Amino acid sequence: MFTSLKGIYPDPSAGERLPSLIADIGRHSGEFPVLLANHLPMVLEAMGRLGASPARLEEYAEHYTRIHAVPFPAAQLGQLDASNWETVLGQREHEGDLRRFFQGVVGEIGGHAAIRRYLPRLFPGVAASATHGLMRLAYAVLRSDDTEIAVALGYWAATYLSYDAIPADRRRDAIDPVSLLLDMHADPRLRNIDAPTYLLWKWIEAVGKVPAFRERLGRLAPSPDLLGRMRPASLALFAATMSFEALHAVTGCHWLRLVSPHLDEPQRLAMHFWEVVMALYTKIDMPTLPSPEVLDQWRTVRVPPDEIIAAAAVASNDEHDHSLVFSAFEEFRDTGDPLYKVVAARRMGLIDFDANALQGQVTG
Repeated sequence: MFTSLKGIYPDPSAGERLPSLIADIGRHSGEFPVLLANHLPMVLEAMGRLGASPARLEEYAEHYTRIHAVPFPAAQLGQLDASNWETVLGQREHEGDLRRFFQGVVGEIGGHAAIRRYLPRLFPGVAASATHGLMRLAYAVLRSDDTEIAVALGYWAATYLSYDAIPADRRRDAIDPVSLLLDMHADPRLRNIDAPTYLLWKWIEAVGKVPAFRERLGRLAPSPDLLGRMRPASLALFAATMSFEALHAVTGCHWLRLVSPHLDEPQRLAMHFWEVVMALYTKIDMPTLPSPEVLDQWRTVRVPPDEIIAAAAVASNDEHDHSLVFSAFEEFRDTGDPLYKVVAARRMGLIDFDANALQGQVTG
């Protein structure tokens, strides 16, 4: 098996270069103009684990920072502490202040303890920066990087986005995340939603104001096996659509899996994350999901070796290629489901996939 799937950098010198490179890049803001997520600290780690050389990592870091004009956080606006940090949730201009607050917390009690203590307050706002606050935290946990944990908590808090005013007495009677999607599919009120589309998080925010969608919020039960149910549902949705939105469902489940061991009630974070997936489901016209039989046929599609898929991702300048392929490999490691490798190969254009004939062939 490809060595990076065991958490080893195929090029050991990349592993030596990454800490200082990510530390330098990590000083930049979590977003760049206009309100788009800065993936760079995370995808550099993914690229390294997929086999990138130090030269490729440095080249991509320079390219990304330059073309996106990634800024630094705003200068200090105020002093935050445990008594007042929540008053600036969702206020991007306070990203620097929130970073400094969490740097103090992490310095005092450590990164993992900070996650356990403070992240539950941020659960409802997991849509922060279109879930990329979660991404940054997950990669910080993957790296056991306390500096990045503090940055990620500050980023998540500054871009916090939640669905508010859900009735407290609403019955959490849904245990299957797929059933909620199918229920939405059958509701014509959720079609042709008029919402801004240039930012993913703006769509998530806008859908949260649609009455027919709000009826479904708060219904998912935070059962202990919720993430285990969400992962195959997300994979099926992405395999069926290969959409940008469903890609974030697959990668997001990986991020949840990384963060969950550091939480007392990880299923509550998963519950809020799935409501974000539900919002994005409306953006891709709420397709039906493939049957188990069709998914099983797709699993038989022949794909290139891991090294070829990984090399294609490393060579790409699209941060979503690095993110998807690394998460797909990691989820395959954990589940053994070959469909993860099929969607990774498809994303990289390495197989010709005829969804009607249910066949795929290696290109080139």
